[in-house]
Amino acid sequence: MQEDKIYEYAVIRLVPKVEREEFFNIGLILFSKKEKYIKSRFYLCPDKFRLMRSKLDYHDVLENLKSFENIAEGRKEGGPIAMLDIPERFRWLTAVRSSVVQTSRPHPGKSKNLDKTFHKLFEELVM
Repeated sequence: MQEDKIYEYAVIRLVPKVEREEFFNIGLILFSKKEKYIKSRFYLCPDKFRLMRSKLDYHDVLENLKSFENIAEGRKEGGPIAMLDIPERFRWLTAVRSSVVQTSRPHPGKSKNLDKTFHKLFEELVM
């Protein structure tokens, strides 16, 4: 019998006008220290983005999200932060910050299948 794996996840948010604190969910990051697992994914809906009436450039935001993903996945394109171990990268990415790309506070959970849980949470919280 497969045992439950403990994980943490955070929702990635776009905050077009930081001073207004309005946001919408655009992605998810999930990690499990014991399983040495980390996965992130985002979806920035162009129609929803336009509704925010922000001065942000859609393609600039996509570039920022790509950097976020590079750090999460530990790719060298993510710079020195991407070279940290998985728990340190997760903590760095989910640290409280005042920027247009933010995350929720981390939430814990248990799962027998981390990939399946990731996809379920992504569908429920982002799509």
